[in-house]
Amino acid sequence: MTHYLAITRLWRRWVGRLQSTLTLRMTLFYGMLFLGVSMLSLYGTRKAIEAYAEQAIRREMAVGSALFDRIAAMQVSQMAQAGNVLASDFGFREAVGTSDAPTIISALKSLQGRFDLQHALFVGVDGTVVGHVPGMSADEKNQLFDALDRGRERGVARWGGQNFMAAASPVRAPVLTGWVIFARTMGPADLRQIARLSSIDLHPRILPQAESGIRASSVSEVRRNGERILMQARAVPTLVESAPQLLVLEYSLTHALRDYAPILWALFGFGGLGAMLAIAGTFVASRRLARPIVALEAAARKVSAGQHAEVAVETRDEIGQLARSFNRMVSAVEDRERQIAHMAFHDSLTGLPNRTLLREQIALALNRHGSANFALFCLDLDNFKSVNDTLGHPTGDALLCEVATRLGAICPQAFVARLGGDEFALILPDGNGSADQIGRALVKALAQPFDVHGHRIVTGTSIGIVLAPQDGQDATELLKNADLALHRAKDEGKGSHRFFESAMDAEAQARRAMEIDLHDALRKGELELYFQPLFGLSQNRVTAFEALLRWNHPERGMVSPVQFIPLAEETGLIIPIGEWALHEACRIAATWADDIRIAVNISPVQFRSATLNSIVLQALARSGLAPHRLELEITESLFIDNVEATLGSLHSLRALGVRIALDDFGTGYSSLSYLRSFPFDKLKIDRSFIVDLLAHDGATAIIRAITTLADALGIETTAEGVESSEQLEILRTEGCNQIQGYFFSRPIPAGQVAALLDKLSGDRLAA
Repeated sequence: MTHYLAITRLWRRWVGRLQSTLTLRMTLFYGMLFLGVSMLSLYGTRKAIEAYAEQAIRREMAVGSALFDRIAAMQVSQMAQAGNVLASDFGFREAVGTSDAPTIISALKSLQGRFDLQHALFVGVDGTVVGHVPGMSADEKNQLFDALDRGRERGVARWGGQNFMAAASPVRAPVLTGWVIFARTMGPADLRQIARLSSIDLHPRILPQAESGIRASSVSEVRRNGERILMQARAVPTLVESAPQLLVLEYSLTHALRDYAPILWALFGFGGLGAMLAIAGTFVASRRLARPIVALEAAARKVSAGQHAEVAVETRDEIGQLARSFNRMVSAVEDRERQIAHMAFHDSLTGLPNRTLLREQIALALNRHGSANFALFCLDLDNFKSVNDTLGHPTGDALLCEVATRLGAICPQAFVARLGGDEFALILPDGNGSADQIGRALVKALAQPFDVHGHRIVTGTSIGIVLAPQDGQDATELLKNADLALHRAKDEGKGSHRFFESAMDAEAQARRAMEIDLHDALRKGELELYFQPLFGLSQNRVTAFEALLRWNHPERGMVSPVQFIPLAEETGLIIPIGEWALHEACRIAATWADDIRIAVNISPVQFRSATLNSIVLQALARSGLAPHRLELEITESLFIDNVEATLGSLHSLRALGVRIALDDFGTGYSSLSYLRSFPFDKLKIDRSFIVDLLAHDGATAIIRAITTLADALGIETTAEGVESSEQLEILRTEGCNQIQGYFFSRPIPAGQVAALLDKLSGDRLAA
């Protein structure tokens, strides 16, 4: 039993392995296909033979039925002629007339013997029967008389359990005196003799319809003792109408098909032999077909494992074409992999190594040199954005390529990489002693003009330098610290290089911590609005308040806006914070008197947001503040990038009904052109001019020029940073409309606004 199980498992495993092959699948498929076609052909042949045999039997049945009719008609005609001869004989009629039975019987027997008839009798009109039919009952005699009396003279009659073909001839002398009847048996032997005239043995029978239970019909199939038999039953003319008879013809279809069995077995044998030959041929062909496919599969497996593989091309058919295509694909894939590998580690524009390869090189340098020193330089081109904006990106790209070439020429021993945009990096081994000199040389070299596409371009660079391993133990830390040093170089005036210091990291960590805290400040309710009054000199009262943002940190205390506002603008947090500030300022201002406006500063980042108009509308709608009581303050820096877009946004804001004020007027580059392009509602004179009022006479002239220009354009003026009565008097004299500063009040929380208004209303300034 154990050996049997082991053999069974091996067999199943072998069969399972074979079934997974293309050869076996193709062999089984085409073998089964051929076998199926053969079986279908055999089935169709068998059905065709059966149909042919059945049609032949049906034809023979029709012939046999017609033959019976003709023989029956001939026999009846002969008997009728004999009866007519006897019925017309004078002596016979005289014997009938005198009821001479012996003479009648003698005449009947004479003709009966002459015509080889089985029965001859005379039936009188009174029902008397002369002649003897063995087994004829009285009831059958009465039925015979009734049939003759109704004029039926020919047909099949059944007497004493036997069938007879009978013909009656009337005897007249001159009136009807009776009938001469001649009859011939139609038993099984007679019927078989008739059936022999047919080409098949039809087994005819004549049966009483009432006793047989068979109905006259066309040929039908019945089953009897497991045999298929075709049977036809048809009515035959009968002498006695009340006892109809049927001629039943039968033939065994099963017996007939036995004659075709050798043909079917021969076809089956040829089909089996053909199937075996087809399976063998398919196996051989599929083996030849599968061999190159197996080779392709093995080659593909090698290629997937990273190995080079090619397939030998042996034919010129489709398989050969597939092999050639595979070889071309392998070559193309290897080429693309080399390109992808190069692209993964190199910059597509300059061909220099990219950040990924730089990090690997740093890690390799750290591992190779151990505690040995090397320097990492991170460079950023100064004012590169202006090159793209003025000369176009193709020129900017060409400039980057020139920079890459110049860096390689300056430091041929360095590993030069492009980090992205206008940022580059260099690794110099043993760079502690020469890092400062190389930094100066790089700044000087990149400050030299470039000739790009016919343009003379002067740019510079800022460089951050870190020394390994003291400034970082891995690539991430070194790159981060080099970036911090680079930002310090840019913040301190560009066109210079700076080494990393630990304080830079501390500042960056503090900045990151403040960014995280600022992100949660709005959600935690740490932000608050303070309000500084704007005093109208002509109205001699407070006409507006400026909303100023304050951050009350739970640990740092009150954080200066100078610290967190630039951070919010850089990180984009100024947009949600500015939205909150606008909504809060409008809500609080709605509780004040209707003649007091609220001024809200709009950050350049917030101004460029596409949702600013909808935010302003929502703030006005939710607070119920009248649009003319809201004043939005912007700075001249908005006009630097896109003047047309800025003017379009200002006009759309003005269409909402709010006022627009230009903050820090006088510190920009094109203030007068802005005033000509857009009619501001207010100019806020920068505090730097107010501080100089008492120290420089020229400052007063500048204030006079601004107020005169604004008055001519119908624009209000507000002086910021007023801290003394002397400054106030000068501003009043020069025609300034409003003043703002510590002279009246520092920024105060919203809860102190009402008290401040009460205080200032009691201490009106004298005109």
